Amino acid sequence: MRRHLKCVDCFLALFLFCGPVLVQQARAQAVQPEDLTAMNIEDLMNIKVTSVSRTEEKLSRTASAVFVIGSEDIRDSGALNIPDLLRMVPGVEVAQLTASTWAIAVRGLNGRFSNKLLVLLDGRAVYTPTIGGVFWDVLDVPLEDIERIEVIRGPGGSVWGANAMDGVINIITRNTDQTKGALVTAGGGNLDQGFGTVQYGGNLPGKTDYRIYTKYQNDDHTPNAAGQPGGDGWHLLDAGFRTDSPLSPKDALLVQGNIYTGAENLPVTELTSVASGPRFTDYTVPLSGGFLQSVWNHTISERSGTTLEVSYSTYQRNDSLRDGRRTFDANFQHHILWGERQDILWGLGLQYTYSHSDGNFLASLNPSSASDYLFSSFVQDEIALIHDHLYLTVGAKLARNYYTGWAPMPSARLAWSIDDRRMLWAAYSRPIRTPSETDVAIRSAIAEFPGQGGLPTLLEIQGNPNYGNETLTAYEFGYRTSVTQKLSIDFAAYYNDYTHLQTTEPGAPFLESSPAPLHLVIPLTYENLLYGEAHGLEISTKWKVTSRWNLSPSYAFEEIHVHTDPSSQDTTSAPTAQGSSPRHSAQLRSRVNFSHGMEWSAAAYFVDRLAYENVPAYTRVDTQLAWKWGERGTFSVVGQNLQQDHHFEFQDFLHSVDANQAKRSAYAMFRWRY
Repeated sequence: MRRHLKCVDCFLALFLFCGPVLVQQARAQAVQPEDLTAMNIEDLMNIKVTSVSRTEEKLSRTASAVFVIGSEDIRDSGALNIPDLLRMVPGVEVAQLTASTWAIAVRGLNGRFSNKLLVLLDGRAVYTPTIGGVFWDVLDVPLEDIERIEVIRGPGGSVWGANAMDGVINIITRNTDQTKGALVTAGGGNLDQGFGTVQYGGNLPGKTDYRIYTKYQNDDHTPNAAGQPGGDGWHLLDAGFRTDSPLSPKDALLVQGNIYTGAENLPVTELTSVASGPRFTDYTVPLSGGFLQSVWNHTISERSGTTLEVSYSTYQRNDSLRDGRRTFDANFQHHILWGERQDILWGLGLQYTYSHSDGNFLASLNPSSASDYLFSSFVQDEIALIHDHLYLTVGAKLARNYYTGWAPMPSARLAWSIDDRRMLWAAYSRPIRTPSETDVAIRSAIAEFPGQGGLPTLLEIQGNPNYGNETLTAYEFGYRTSVTQKLSIDFAAYYNDYTHLQTTEPGAPFLESSPAPLHLVIPLTYENLLYGEAHGLEISTKWKVTSRWNLSPSYAFEEIHVHTDPSSQDTTSAPTAQGSSPRHSAQLRSRVNFSHGMEWSAAAYFVDRLAYENVPAYTRVDTQLAWKWGERGTFSVVGQNLQQDHHFEFQDFLHSVDANQAKRSAYAMFRWRY
């Protein structure tokens, strides 16, 4: 480990002073987005975030580990998708499995479907209850339209509800008055073979601003374990719109939506019939879906206001589950400033969801269709114990889940603003993760072998209708300081106590005649017999070295220890949970502005080895050079994964996909605004 870190330190130093580059995204012609990299360090303490408490608050009063990816960070990253943007956040684990699939988690317990992380797009949850996770491939918006991404490392269940167990990621798009005019982007390279966006924004009668866009991407295959094309190329086409309307001096209405279609190749080694043995299958998975969302903000007075959010979303994925889902959501919240010391927020939520899955021999759901109404309510009170210095926030959410009924999720947070440069915070939370459909209804054949007398025998994972909630008791502590006008530090530490995590327990074998031939099934059933703890720390800094040069180093450490209940017979879940996340990770990002419109940025990401999956440690290097002329055009050249030609980042222990290797790549991009 010391040798690894020493090599990384030397490499980062060499990389910083001898190399890298920057990507450029054109600036909006109407209203410029807030440039966090150009701010004074003291101003960073006054950045306003909304995802911690569902109301706008200054970072200096936020009792949570929050990292904000601003529009300039997005521009400098060179990323073409949201998962690659999240690599810059300490404590967030991002690993690519194929060209279109990622494993992303906050503070450990990573997997292809990380079921303890809630992801939002403008406050609308994109968490999928079928598999308990996020389809990152279709979470696709033009990156130029993202104002910021707020990443909460730690629980958010008391305001956002179940499954915000280890973190919340809220992607916030820009108001349409900031995206007027036309935008055209086009580019291509060896991996990202072709991509582009066409967008136009303007005005409608009634002071309504709008934008419409269409976006396309086509990605080549990544290499498999043998270094050959891995059969995972994919493409996606989507189109969307947004309008912002001031209905009256006290009312504002946002309406947005999108539709998408595409197809991706998914390499899987699977069983296709009884006694056939496993074979490699390269699925072609058609993708389709979309959403429609409206948000009405009403100001009652200077001290009170309401928000009503209504959305409808649908998707269809013809992979092994062949599942589709339709969801209707309605959420109301009321914000009240009560007296001189209390800031109260309360709300109600209603969701109707319907899903259907056709399945196949590899994986199916029983029952194949499910529908339900879900209800929730929450209340939060921020109390000023000492004005401008000490704030206590207490809150709880009460939610009804289809499988486990009602469950409370309380939290308490304390923020102490010592002065304008320093603040301390501490938090206690008790969130839950509710069962997904696959937890309670899955049937998945994972192995076949000849049994006694040559009888075909299947090893099969089966859902448990009585599967319960997974629970977490989390303790957090943090410190933020502006050491000088050019240097700031953000530190967070945590201790997570997990109970009732998932195990797979052997059940009683039984004979089954359908599908033919007659065979013996040995079931592995999901149970809640795993428990343990995780502790760690994260530190990020911003250093304005000169007026033209910014550095952003960060580091995260985590130790996970989990154990099975004495009644458990599961021998794999504990080592999988402990070894699926890196103990150490570090990032170093650099941005340099030259004269004549030239900009140069670079980033190096070190990720420690994954012990259980036998994935070696690696360092990823991304670099970009951009040339901007005038206020309209930008040409950039980007290199990604430059340290190695290819390397593994993750192995899917559920075997839902055969992992390929991340590949060295480069692309050129042209952007024009007018």
